[in-house]
Amino acid sequence: MHTHRFRAFLAVLLSTGSLLLVADRAAAAAAPSAPANLHVTAISPTSVTVAWTASTGDPVDYSLTYWPAFGDVGYGQRVGNVTTATVTSGIYPNSQIQFNVQAIDADGHSSTASNALVVVTPANTTGDMTAPTAPGNLTLTGVDPAGAQLAWTASTDDVELTGYYVYLFDGWYVSRYLGNTTGTSFTAPILSTQTGMIRYYVRAHDAAGNLSIASNQVSMTATPPTTPATQCKVAYKTTSDWPGGFVAEVTLTNTGTTAVNGWSLAVSLGGDQRVTSSWAAKWVQSGSTVTLTSETWNATIQPGAAITLGLVGTYARSNAPATAAALNGAGCALA
Repeated sequence: MHTHRFRAFLAVLLSTGSLLLVADRAAAAAAPSAPANLHVTAISPTSVTVAWTASTGDPVDYSLTYWPAFGDVGYGQRVGNVTTATVTSGIYPNSQIQFNVQAIDADGHSSTASNALVVVTPANTTGDMTAPTAPGNLTLTGVDPAGAQLAWTASTDDVELTGYYVYLFDGWYVSRYLGNTTGTSFTAPILSTQTGMIRYYVRAHDAAGNLSIASNQVSMTATPPTTPATQCKVAYKTTSDWPGGFVAEVTLTNTGTTAVNGWSLAVSLGGDQRVTSSWAAKWVQSGSTVTLTSETWNATIQPGAAITLGLVGTYARSNAPATAAALNGAGCALA
């Protein structure tokens, strides 16, 4: 008698457990489907309007989440049972932002996220508001004393592409502008404060000031700086500076014990300068690095002797002094 009652009680428990399991599975199946086709319908320097296709499964609310690139601050807001929303918080000109949206039903079940949508806001409210396409296939082609050598495929623009800004990113919070170039390569100086993993990315810009979505990132490991070589010393001095232009002197001193016979001096400029002429040396420029080579009459530098070279050029945003120098491939101390 007792055995029959226990078996009956056990059957009820098993039956109830099965019902609970079925109920849980039904609740999971009842979560709304992911919203689809998230896209932009309107955009300005300080606002973005997005829209999407409604979820199935009786959603009562949607949660819109967005993250400005190259930072650690994200935004989220409930927008109600709608299929479009406009956001303004954290939106600034030339911002790169990633959006997604989720549906929520009356029981609090959330759908999976929609497709990710990456947009870039324009620089202005009128005129050309279309950004260039993103630079493609950013690669690290080499590292030498002058810096990290970067290359990428060209962007396009509907009006006028004017160049590329190159940035260093710490991977968490801070982007640092390194320089500007009109070509598709750049030598990024490795600063003495950089150690560990560092990342680079590139954004194209057009004549109206619009910035593209960033390229892919490339990374490298910077080793702690070593003591500068004592065979040479370089002093960089701006002798004249006016809006958009400059004149600078570069003094190279042989601090070694033997003469230098023929020289090539690579100088990494700290701003977005473009050299247009020089004296006492021939010059070429790649990205922020200017390589100066000897004339026949100053090719030999005796121990303890110095020569002074001159640069004339232009800049748009920064005329910062040199950050590194190397003589015939060996690092020089900056005076």
